[in-house]
Amino acid sequence: MRHSHYDEASFVPFHLRVCIAGTAGVFADGFGLGIIGIALSLAAAPLRLDRFGLGLLGGASLAGLFVGALLAGPMADRLGRRPLFAYNMIVLALVSAAQFLVETGTELLLLRLCVGFLLGTDYVVSKAMLTEFIPRRFRARILGQLSVAWAGGYACAYAVGFGLSGRGAASWRWMLLSSALPALLIAPIRWTLPESPLWLVSRGRRPEAARVVRDCLGAGVLPPASGLLRPRAASRWRELFAPRWRTRTLVACTFFACQVVPYFALGTFVTQVMVALHLQGGYVGGLVYNGALFAGAIGGVVLVDRMPRRVFLIGSFTLAAAALLLLSALPAAPAALMIALFALFAGVISAASNLVYVYLPELFPTGLRASGIGLAIAASRIGSAASTFVLPVVVDAYGARTALGACVVVLIAGGWVCQRWAPETRHVPLESLDEAECA
Repeated sequence: MRHSHYDEASFVPFHLRVCIAGTAGVFADGFGLGIIGIALSLAAAPLRLDRFGLGLLGGASLAGLFVGALLAGPMADRLGRRPLFAYNMIVLALVSAAQFLVETGTELLLLRLCVGFLLGTDYVVSKAMLTEFIPRRFRARILGQLSVAWAGGYACAYAVGFGLSGRGAASWRWMLLSSALPALLIAPIRWTLPESPLWLVSRGRRPEAARVVRDCLGAGVLPPASGLLRPRAASRWRELFAPRWRTRTLVACTFFACQVVPYFALGTFVTQVMVALHLQGGYVGGLVYNGALFAGAIGGVVLVDRMPRRVFLIGSFTLAAAALLLLSALPAAPAALMIALFALFAGVISAASNLVYVYLPELFPTGLRASGIGLAIAASRIGSAASTFVLPVVVDAYGARTALGACVVVLIAGGWVCQRWAPETRHVPLESLDEAECA
């Protein structure tokens, strides 16, 4: 019988199951984050929320996501990918449904923190799980589709919220309740998936890895070849900042943070920003913005495996910064041009978000992959939670153009760091990173 290497295996129905489990979960993640923006615009009065309360609730999920990602990374590297991957969606569905019953801003704040925590766990394990199951030649295209799924969930949340906005005083409750459905639907598929063979091999459990590969991929596929990794004398976070990996850790944290700060700050309050810029039809502009997010994610899937990772990364920062710079510098621009620039920014930044799913996992070896992804997500959420909290305050005190200018500075900083230190990973096998760690 002719055998194929694990990382060079043919795409089989099992891979499709993994893709559906990961992609639908990421759709649920995007929906859960996206729904809060339009829901808050209607919940402010019944929950008696001021600007401070709106900013706090807007950033709550991102703050919870920070904690969830930070804790989930080492847990998934130590205990495996499956424990979190199999069960976090059902818990997310229950917590999301509980939002329907809140009576105070404090209750909603606590639930949004819990939602964010669960999303943080999924951000880590979904990337690690798919990266380690999908064969190399399909990996970038499939991981890139996670970006489409996230943008689709985020945009769908806005559309669903817009559609539910006419259901009276309780509209915002139905919006928040709707976020439970995607998580609930995908949970049963996740329960049926096994542990990652790459993780099993890295823990010295080669017979289990061989059994998973044989049962799921067929007898003609060899299990991963990398052996038991060396014992860890330090914590995984300390290892990420050791000389061997610290440059990659810096790039991962900086690129992700500088990408999502403007993404979430503008995405959560895009309608309010457009109104502050005196654009008529802020809700229509918001729909255009979110449509551009979805279209950009699809374009990113096409581009992510057709150009070097560095070129895509640096170019996206440059184009997104240019679009926001024009918005902040042209006070008398026609409304159509301003909406087009918002859409250009949204499309470019969403296309580049493919790299979060493709590039981040390629930066780290198996024993540090979930921890590295988790640390990068946590770093990004410090910035995004703070910016989501601060943006409505800055718009109110200094104007929307000042807020846009601050986003431009963040994008330029991200592009500069990537220009200096980002490695190219497009054709680098995952197991070569494991070999480098053991060397």
